[in-house]
Amino acid sequence: MNWYLIVLKKYAVFEGRARRKEYWYFFLFNIMIMLGLVILDALVFQTSADQKFGPLISIYSLAVLIPTFAVQIRRLHDIGRTGWWLLLSLLPIIGSIVLIIFYCTDSEPGTNLYGPNPKI
Repeated sequence: MNWYLIVLKKYAVFEGRARRKEYWYFFLFNIMIMLGLVILDALVFQTSADQKFGPLISIYSLAVLIPTFAVQIRRLHDIGRTGWWLLLSLLPIIGSIVLIIFYCTDSEPGTNLYGPNPKI
């Protein structure tokens, strides 16, 4: 949970580097919260499968949109890539696969163009 809060504290920080642990724990807690909100939307607002999003999931998604982009860009910085690589997500399937591989790649050792190694 601490890693999730760290990302939220760096709400719009697009500089620096983010460890794999920081990115993946944020991703995990984000998915868990979204699943809970989908269930809560279904129970409270009686959203059905026909409706794409309920009000709670919509508000939450908008609230974490910027931190999600920020942690993704910092993760790319950690492996020595610019944040512009995030545009690969616009390519169907292939772009997402490449980004997942990037997110799983170990940090560049030492200091790179984007700052010191966060593992140290």
